Amino acid sequence: MSRAAALEPVAPLAAPAVLAVRGIGKTYGANTVLSEIDLHIRAGEIHAVIGENGAGKSTFMKILSGHVAPTTGTLALGGRPVAFSGPAEAEAAGIVLVHQEILLADDLTVAENLFLGRELTRRGMIDDASMRRLTRERLASLGSSVSPDAIVGTLSLADRQLVQIARALLESHQLVIFDEPTAVLTSEEVETLLALVRQLRDAGAAILYISHRLDEVEALADRVTVLRDGRMVGSFDGAELTQADMARLMVGRELSTLYPPKGAVAIGEPRLEVENARVPGFIEDVSFTVRSGEILGFGGMIGAGRTELFEGILALRPGRVGALLVDGRAVRIARPIDAIEAGIGYLTEDRKGKGLLLDEGMAPNLTLSALSRFNPGLVLDGKREEAALGETIARYDIRVRARGVKAGQLSGGNQQKLLLAKVMMTDPSVVVIDEPTRGIDIGNKSQIYAFVQELARAGKACIVISSEMQELIGICDRLLVIRNGRIAGELAGEAMTEDAVVMLATGAAGQAGTRGETQA
Repeated sequence: MSRAAALEPVAPLAAPAVLAVRGIGKTYGANTVLSEIDLHIRAGEIHAVIGENGAGKSTFMKILSGHVAPTTGTLALGGRPVAFSGPAEAEAAGIVLVHQEILLADDLTVAENLFLGRELTRRGMIDDASMRRLTRERLASLGSSVSPDAIVGTLSLADRQLVQIARALLESHQLVIFDEPTAVLTSEEVETLLALVRQLRDAGAAILYISHRLDEVEALADRVTVLRDGRMVGSFDGAELTQADMARLMVGRELSTLYPPKGAVAIGEPRLEVENARVPGFIEDVSFTVRSGEILGFGGMIGAGRTELFEGILALRPGRVGALLVDGRAVRIARPIDAIEAGIGYLTEDRKGKGLLLDEGMAPNLTLSALSRFNPGLVLDGKREEAALGETIARYDIRVRARGVKAGQLSGGNQQKLLLAKVMMTDPSVVVIDEPTRGIDIGNKSQIYAFVQELARAGKACIVISSEMQELIGICDRLLVIRNGRIAGELAGEAMTEDAVVMLATGAAGQAGTRGETQA
């Protein structure tokens, strides 16, 4: 019997619950998303909820925060039954949700976003000075130095997430729900946020914490509830669970190997050769080669320019390349379509904002980059498109209850698989994957890593950009570390260690023990 199988769920403690959940369920037509969820969330407790993508976590959070009405079951806040007609009622009752999605107005300033709909006034006029001052203070408590006057649309994903967290915490709160709050944050920002979560708990707030990062759950949670396929596996004492236990409880099976074994793929001739790449403000002079069958990683600290390097190469932002060869053939990329035609596929780190059309179905998203294959005349060949979708769902193990769902309704892991399939529809010889597993669960991570190795086995050249050092070390044959816009060093084989990556990324020794995560 495995350790996880021997673990027993624990009963709720006798302390009164801030929020008591009894028999909560949710169905959409014939589809049951949640069934018979019972949970007690107490003041002064960090209660983590974990599960694979599609386990029902997001639906559960939306029910608790008033965004979705349950089909069955009841909620009791402070011992009194409640039924929220919308998120405004939940917030008024003291339940605050820090969304996984960035829900900010891009054209407004940071301060305007924080106080949107709840502006401060003085003598009948908007008190801009007070709002800017409070914005600066709230962001400083999160370790952010972003200006209150900065336009949100110009900020990085990490900075926008911190602004969103600061906005949520302006509200008075009995219960704060964090839904994947660290998915786009750097290691330093993560540590600051985790300290804030502990402060909220110590001040008496009830915390519900949802994350795919099991190290965070292990470090934070007093209690852990596991969901699988819309049902509760159980609630467990956080001090008794290891990360391995959590993974097994989530997926219902042993995960003996997260990363596929290395050395099984023969590395061949150069597929992509880049000389003297420059991206104004980010990259000075970078040259590299990646070969068929090879998985080449790019790591580095915040501001190093990893993502910007490839956006410049692929004409997604201004940049220059001294020479660019694909399979030995010189190519010029002036527009993103030139990269596709040259045989380079690119998976953006921002799958929701730049990768997928969230309001469109799976089929249009899948075929968007390869329409010529499905539109030989003037009319789209719908049968061929549907056949391609069926093959994609099977090959990439995309788990959906109906083919007609919109991309935005898919779980994070299924969205990432759809995006990978979309890029592969053009049959590229070089595949660039930026943040391959951001915001997805451990089961889907294992599948994504296997897919990347399959691409290498098929003779593709794979480039992986990641903010997780363990991921880079686990799947890459070779690793380039970017610092201050240049390649600081190259690592391969046993030399690829977290300490070695940190030393190259920072330019300083003696940083052993740093979390296995960097960010550009």
